[in-house]
Amino acid sequence: MKRAILIFLLVSALKAQTTDVADRKVTLYDGQGITELAQKYLGVPYRFGGQSPDGFDCSGLTGYVYKKAGYQLPRDAGDQFKALRPIKTPRPGDLVFFKIDGKSIGHVGIYLGNLRFIHAPSTGKTVSIADMRISYWKTRYAGARTIFGQAEAAR
Repeated sequence: MKRAILIFLLVSALKAQTTDVADRKVTLYDGQGITELAQKYLGVPYRFGGQSPDGFDCSGLTGYVYKKAGYQLPRDAGDQFKALRPIKTPRPGDLVFFKIDGKSIGHVGIYLGNLRFIHAPSTGKTVSIADMRISYWKTRYAGARTIFGQAEAAR
């Protein structure tokens, strides 16, 4: 009887450890991995307040992709801008921000490289890739931010 109880306790302890490990989120995505993840949502419709593949707004897309990659971001573009470390030159997977009204952060996208970014643009459109060299984006660019390590923040 004591042996049966001991075996039961041992099996229960092992199950608890397995469950604990299974519940942990391990981040395996670097910037390139984030860009690949983001591109899976090309063509998803824009939806104001959207945070799922049924429809995204700009910060809903960045938040969803980063969450899938194991990172947590604030909900809106302005708060994402404030929360992340500023960088001079974005790398793939970093976030790029824009002041649509000229005054405050109103738009965010995920930098892909070569001055291109993926974003959820506006009502009636879908998640797409845009070029930062286009006058519209160039004149509204507010800077880039990263979630990655301190050593990279000075880049």
